[in-house]
Amino acid sequence: MKIFSKEQIYEGDALTAKKHGISSTDLMERAGTQIFNWLHMRMQGAQVPIHVFCGIGNNGGNGMVVARHLTTHGYNVKTYIVNYSKTRSKNFLNNYERIKSTTKDWPVLLNDASEFPAIGEKDIIVDAILGIGLNRPIEDWVKQLFNHFRATKAFVLSIDIPSGLATDSAPTDPECVVNASYTLSFQTPKLVFFLPETAKYTVQWEVLDVGIDPEYLYTTQTEADLIGKNEVLPIYKPRNKFSHKGDFGHALVIGGSYGKIGAVTLASQGVLAIGAGKVTAYTPKCGYIPLQVGFPEAMVITDTNEEKITAINFEIEPTVIAFGVGVGTDPKTSTAFENFLKTNKTPLVIDADGINLLSKNKALLKYLPENTVLTPHPKELERLIGKWKDDFDKLKKTKVFTKKHKCIVVIKGANTITVYQDKLYINATGNPGLATAGTGDVLTGIITGLIAQNYDALAATLFGVYLHGKSADLLIEDLGYQSFIASHVIEGLPLAYLDLFKQPEQPQVEEEESEKQK
Repeated sequence: MKIFSKEQIYEGDALTAKKHGISSTDLMERAGTQIFNWLHMRMQGAQVPIHVFCGIGNNGGNGMVVARHLTTHGYNVKTYIVNYSKTRSKNFLNNYERIKSTTKDWPVLLNDASEFPAIGEKDIIVDAILGIGLNRPIEDWVKQLFNHFRATKAFVLSIDIPSGLATDSAPTDPECVVNASYTLSFQTPKLVFFLPETAKYTVQWEVLDVGIDPEYLYTTQTEADLIGKNEVLPIYKPRNKFSHKGDFGHALVIGGSYGKIGAVTLASQGVLAIGAGKVTAYTPKCGYIPLQVGFPEAMVITDTNEEKITAINFEIEPTVIAFGVGVGTDPKTSTAFENFLKTNKTPLVIDADGINLLSKNKALLKYLPENTVLTPHPKELERLIGKWKDDFDKLKKTKVFTKKHKCIVVIKGANTITVYQDKLYINATGNPGLATAGTGDVLTGIITGLIAQNYDALAATLFGVYLHGKSADLLIEDLGYQSFIASHVIEGLPLAYLDLFKQPEQPQVEEEESEKQK
């Protein structure tokens, strides 16, 4: 799914109006009606008090449409105009006149905090105050209104975006943003729904199709894409009946140190569980017995040193190499890594201490093969690219880094984001169960195993991140967040693969209607 910028949404609206010969007011009617339909389907006429707060711009116009339809359908609705400016948009004024002609209960004008209405905890607030065109500081009394919403503990439905939240920057004052229980986003989710600093302002979100021209939506390139099943299914490579293990590559996992052989084991298991033909683990001597006993499917090569990697020498010809899991940052390991990078031409996936070693000696970055995959968690990323002022600055710095070093960076988190040059790929799977030791090692193995199978590096990364999260999603209902551990991800990979081809279940109502027809 494409994630359009606010500028692209404005462009799409204008093109749609021109191409289809409809006015911007009609487009607003279409959008507001969609919001009403969403509410009406869920409320079915229930007389819960609904408070619709409208700004004086286009988002306020959307709110007016919603309020008008709620009124004509007999709902218990009260409409308010948050009068934060003397400037009104044309579409707001058009819909203000329409609602005045619909009901004698005209919208109430709010000018300061003394005029705030009483709102019950079981009431519903519709937030249509500020939209994606936010371009001014929030006035103090409007900030007080947002705090009033929070104090009521009522359900808050935001239209398009929580009021006060910009689409391209993090808020400096959390109290200047509405905390939405649910956000109905027009045509596309917003990038801010997926970033740690801004995602917290809406508990849930849903996209509503408001009829922007389909050709525009299909042909327009976006900065960010949301990666779900529909996006990864075309990546999948089916197997030939007569294929054998040699067709699916040989991955080499270099890592481990005394007390951290488990990281190599998990990564190696991830390599085979995702479908690679063979895997060899390269570890210190202390890793030999644990790997041979604990994971007999892996082949093992050891360093001459008992506790850490001090040299990297092997005679095999791997398809892809993973480096860094559990390897440590000992000076001798660092020297071995440097010598390895200077001669290596094989595709690389680098994680954990491999990234830390690069951060300590950034001159080594020039030796990375093109499209090397780096999989840092936030602190490792900071060591690599430097501190950032907010999540948007983080993404900007990461883009610069990937272009400079011709690599792919996976920013691990609740919504893992893969950055490649100027493009952001936001993963749609995963849950808090993955916040446990070792899941990153498994992810390294998964991506490595896909590259071994001749997926290109970017496709392997997007597919691997998706399957990694989907595995956790499929198991979490039975295991719970707290009891989920890294090896469960490996156990769930078969289910994640099978889910790619699982058809969605039909609603029970349709099944009952079908039986009646018989």
